[in-house]
Amino acid sequence: MNVKALLVSALLTLAPPVLAQGFAGLGSESDGFAVPQAGTALEFPRDHLPHPAYRIEWWYLTANLTGPDGTPYGAQWTLFRSALRPEDGVGWDTPQLWMGHAAVTTPDAHHVGERLARGGIGQAGVTAGPFEAYIDDWALRSIATVGDPLGGLAVTARGADFAYDLTLNATGPLLLQGDAGYSVKSPEGQASYYYSQPGYAVTGTLSLPGGPVEVTGQAWLDREWSSQPLAQDQTGWDWFSLHFASGAKLMGFGLRSRDGGHFTSATWVAADGTVTAYGDGALQMEPLETATVAGREVPVAWRLRLPAQGVSVETQAVNPQSWMDTLFPYWEGPIRFSGSHEGRGYLEMTGYD
Repeated sequence: MNVKALLVSALLTLAPPVLAQGFAGLGSESDGFAVPQAGTALEFPRDHLPHPAYRIEWWYLTANLTGPDGTPYGAQWTLFRSALRPEDGVGWDTPQLWMGHAAVTTPDAHHVGERLARGGIGQAGVTAGPFEAYIDDWALRSIATVGDPLGGLAVTARGADFAYDLTLNATGPLLLQGDAGYSVKSPEGQASYYYSQPGYAVTGTLSLPGGPVEVTGQAWLDREWSSQPLAQDQTGWDWFSLHFASGAKLMGFGLRSRDGGHFTSATWVAADGTVTAYGDGALQMEPLETATVAGREVPVAWRLRLPAQGVSVETQAVNPQSWMDTLFPYWEGPIRFSGSHEGRGYLEMTGYD
């Protein structure tokens, strides 16, 4: 049995008892794992690296890109770490499992790749000196020569019918989400540690079935780790990252409960860099239009309101069929928005079974 088969077998063996408790089991109990605590100061560059005492973690990049003829594109690069036990381990004895997702979205197609790996054998992981997050030949690698290792990155991935090679340069500082990096996810107090690099200038090349495309654009990197980020009655989330034409930025998410309610959170970054965090209820999210995607109804147009900042916008998907047909499937793709403000961004939606 190869590494991929071993990993899938482990995930499917361990996951069924908890899959009903939140997207991909993220609402399940996490006995023995560390739990995020309010007031814990994040430290860099240490916290760019894995946290094996916590059950789940990700390095998550999304990019809004434009080709020479004005065609919009999206690119995603994600490395997930999931632990079977709260320890690191050595070689094949490690309980750390790794999963990589990559995608390129065009107005007419959504190209997806997935990699699975076991930690401890050199196939996947995150290292320092220089910083590198990798799985097989996919990599998120530091090219920064001074300051934050995430200040400059080279990003590569390939799938059966696509590849990309992108260079990212940060245009501002790291952003601590929530309360200094402590991000609350439910009324019961589930939480994660969460920080972002919301402003990268991007250049590079997409390799598509029709040939190479030179692109430029903006990217957003999220870093998050926890052990039970959802409450047991939460089934998934709708997450937005928005780049405003004014230079401002907005991160917002809503966690869906089985009773139809949302627990929301938002972070506003003004054009001058001033950051304001908003707790539950400040961000208002309303689905406006659904599409049949992979045999299920998924909201692909939304109205977002953040009255405290005068924001009332409607979003549209660049490609409504941006379905990630992966081990744990979800919707992920670039969006455009207009209304009180204009701009572009990314939308991720999980738990739509």
